[in-house]
Amino acid sequence: MMNGFKFKGALVAVAAVAFAGCTPAEVGVVSTGLEASPEVGGPAVMSRLTENQYRNIISDVFGNTVTLGGRFEPDNRVDHLIAVGAGQASVTAAGLEQYDKMARTLAEQITAEKNRAQYLACAPASVTMPDDACTRQVLSRVGKLLFRRPLSEAELNEFVSASAEATQKVGDYYEGLSLGLAGLLSSPQFLFRHEVAEPDPNNPGQLRLDSYSMASRLSFFLWNTAPDPALLAAAESGALHTQRGLQAQVDRMLNSPLLEEGVRSFFTDMLEFDRFDTLAKDSTIYPKFTFAAAEDAEEQTLKTIVHHLIEKNGDYRDLFTTADTYLTPLLGSMYRLPVMAPDGLADAWVPYEYEEGAVQAGILTHASFVALHSHPGRSSPTLRGKALREVLMCQIVPDPPGDIDFTDFEDPDHSGPTVRDRLTSHSSEPMCAGCHRITDPMGLALENFDTAAGFRTTENGIKIDTSGSLDGKTFSDAAGLGQALHDSPAVTSCLVSRVYAYGTGRKATKAEQDWLKSTVQDRFAADGYSVPQLLRRIATSEAFYRVVPTEAKTEMASASAN
Repeated sequence: MMNGFKFKGALVAVAAVAFAGCTPAEVGVVSTGLEASPEVGGPAVMSRLTENQYRNIISDVFGNTVTLGGRFEPDNRVDHLIAVGAGQASVTAAGLEQYDKMARTLAEQITAEKNRAQYLACAPASVTMPDDACTRQVLSRVGKLLFRRPLSEAELNEFVSASAEATQKVGDYYEGLSLGLAGLLSSPQFLFRHEVAEPDPNNPGQLRLDSYSMASRLSFFLWNTAPDPALLAAAESGALHTQRGLQAQVDRMLNSPLLEEGVRSFFTDMLEFDRFDTLAKDSTIYPKFTFAAAEDAEEQTLKTIVHHLIEKNGDYRDLFTTADTYLTPLLGSMYRLPVMAPDGLADAWVPYEYEEGAVQAGILTHASFVALHSHPGRSSPTLRGKALREVLMCQIVPDPPGDIDFTDFEDPDHSGPTVRDRLTSHSSEPMCAGCHRITDPMGLALENFDTAAGFRTTENGIKIDTSGSLDGKTFSDAAGLGQALHDSPAVTSCLVSRVYAYGTGRKATKAEQDWLKSTVQDRFAADGYSVPQLLRRIATSEAFYRVVPTEAKTEMASASAN
């Protein structure tokens, strides 16, 4: 507990305050080897909280015993990331009603008699009369955590007055306070992350994020939640705008258990795991692929990522070749692998290592990829190859023309007994050949896995040919595909671009793209493709917090001047 409210990050001492009196020599960006010209940066962003961010903040501030009583506005994916789509999301009238419903439900729980001692740091002089001093104390504390900055005096007065007026009408202090809390929880200042720019005193003529916007961007980047009290204190003291203060906070956050949630959130977004919410397979053909199986499929990959990238600080590229993973008995039955769980628990996770030379190496052979990028009743080398290009290599694959006839392709008697035969027939169409040429040779390497990720060696009695190629590099199976992706520069450059866009909440500007290619990618390679080190270098770079106009705005201004 801290000041009457729970916050997981509050276990760390607020050491950043000590840096408020740094000498001029300490002021500036942390030296990360990621120096950038003053043109590298982008506009400040206003982003709506995603569902996961909303849930994380509520859990951090109020604990995990409160329940939400409403539905969320759907998240929007732009440039392949929900984090970017959040910057273009609004709230509909129906969505506003749902946010208001959740706010009232939460406020009622917080002020309920059985919970007051846990959540409220003071008690009113009378339970039937307003007590502005107590209300101010409660709302200022929780408001700072929800708004990611201190409330202005005008804002605080408004919420306190509303609470007092409600108390006078109903004759119950806690009902009045509940209204004030609900107001905070339904406020746009909570539901939207509104970044604020200010002049940079160290670089005249340039802009930077103000300290609270900086803290918010940093926290959502590394933890996918609002800043904790220590980070807010560093923002308040000015420590985040010093070399030592920023470095101290970034190191603290990277060493926190909350980093796992941040890494999980990024890869959930990048790998499009939100699609599991609507994923379905033909239950008559694949009865084992249930909702529980889909949840296990997602968790298998996330556990593998966390273990390899965070616990072992391994090479990002090895995710595509590693023999180490985690399985449940349910996943084992789907994969046709023996999994012995302790005490026979059906939902227990156990470490699993594939045999040397096994085809099932790397996360591409997980159900989270082969099942997610397939049709309900059959596999799809084209969908899988398209996902490899777009999700992992940041390349664009055009959508197929709307008037394509798939009848012959879907008929084995017409085009052949295997998917490879049918794709060969289909891709002979001139308007189809271009796209299929860059997707199918990759996707066919995964044909040992059916649409529910079950391993197979034949299709319609014919041995499956899993040979393929990636940009001129040939391979014979899924393991070879994983190695080809491991060695592809496009895979690591794509990750750098996705991480930066995720952190800033927008597509990189042209100047940022050039900087990412010329500097950040080289440092990523020099660091052994360590994801924590990539996060550290970006989070401590001046460019990450610099505010500059977009190219479009600059060009418009130039045109107007002429």
